[in-house]
Amino acid sequence: MRAVVQRVSRASVKVNGESVGKIGEGLLVLIAVTHADAEADVAYLAEKIAGLRVFEDDTGKMNRSVVDIGGSVLAVSQFTLFGDVRKGKRPSFDDAARPERARELYEYFVEHIRALDLPCETGRFQEMMEVELVNQGPVTILLDSKKLF
Repeated sequence: MRAVVQRVSRASVKVNGESVGKIGEGLLVLIAVTHADAEADVAYLAEKIAGLRVFEDDTGKMNRSVVDIGGSVLAVSQFTLFGDVRKGKRPSFDDAARPERARELYEYFVEHIRALDLPCETGRFQEMMEVELVNQGPVTILLDSKKLF
């Protein structure tokens, strides 16, 4: 499972011009599922993301988590994170999970984040989405559950 985590002042997602998810200060998380992922990958990433110390404390040091600041998470499914362009210029998505399994693990991720007492908004799975964000810093962290175990 891969995630691109961005510290944001605000973020939102629209589908067909309709706002479907919106947060203030917190984390925008773009999530991709591969065919080898399981519930353990989801739990690991959700807990890692909730605990990431990427928000500044009173001394200006990144020492606080999204939980510590009372922030929110906007979770957006993005299978293109598993796009492979090593051969040619058109991405191959062979490593991305089948939509049914990806949806199941994406929804489990959202449930896990909420179980950690974090407000979590979402995009819409398998829809064309417009994502807007104001990245603070900028701070962007790349996570891959297979590289972190």
